[in-house]
Amino acid sequence: MAATWAEVRPTAPPVGRTRRTLLRGLPILPSVVLLVVFLAGPILYCIYAAFTNMALTGQVGTEFIGFANFTRAFSDPAFINSVWLTVVFTLVSAIIGQNVLGMVLALLMRSGYALARALTSAFVIGAWVLPEVVAAYLWQAVLGPDGSWNTVTGFFHLPPQNWLFTIPIIAVSIANIWRGTAFSMLVYSAALSEVPRDLEEAALVDGAGRFRLLTSITIPLVRRTIATNLMLITLQTLSVFGLIYTMTKGGPSEKSMTLPLFAYNQAFVSADLGYGTAIALLLLVIGGIFSVIYLRILSKAEPVR
Repeated sequence: MAATWAEVRPTAPPVGRTRRTLLRGLPILPSVVLLVVFLAGPILYCIYAAFTNMALTGQVGTEFIGFANFTRAFSDPAFINSVWLTVVFTLVSAIIGQNVLGMVLALLMRSGYALARALTSAFVIGAWVLPEVVAAYLWQAVLGPDGSWNTVTGFFHLPPQNWLFTIPIIAVSIANIWRGTAFSMLVYSAALSEVPRDLEEAALVDGAGRFRLLTSITIPLVRRTIATNLMLITLQTLSVFGLIYTMTKGGPSEKSMTLPLFAYNQAFVSADLGYGTAIALLLLVIGGIFSVIYLRILSKAEPVR
């Protein structure tokens, strides 16, 4: 049977449907405008400033200088030192410290008594919600030359240690672990609550020890959560500024000068806004690289069937 002209003619979208779609989008239009102005706008301006010789003071005009700021950064020993310290700080305080300690606390809370779980949650989350500056002053008082640490070690006749002077990057890493572990603990506690108890009990009955149970059953079941948590705490740790600035200000002798502090000093202390913005842009690129790595790990981590 031949098709009629009405069946084969091209159809165009009704004007009324398009109008209704536009009307539905009107309520979110102010949000989109605000995001463009206050989020995309500053990012685009920072990208522009990174390619100029913009300065806060003592300059008549701003000139476009291309990649000169980035070339200067990669030939600057202070920048290379800041990159190295940022890697150490992120590795020690986030990837090893917060991640491992958060998993350990989550496992202990899962297997412990209700009172122990409540007390652990209260203390760990209390450290997390404490303001960053308050936490920094607290650990400055603990690890300083006349702090609580030396008081305790002096009782055992051990020599005093000024952590903030000798190994400041480790001192600020300890403070960041203490303050940020609660996030990993909560993430892993939620993931472990989804692990079937009967599966673990069956493995124990079959003769698996606690360590084998952890490595062969528990961790494979939550490996996607581990990758997600690592991505989040890595990005958060890369941008830590207030804690380190309050404790050491990047010193002494730039021994704790991570990239956020280095960018701040170049932009607002040395008044070289273009160079400081270029450092901040490089920090953004480093964070993006970590994100891509973790997202690739997440895409390959198929759930256990």
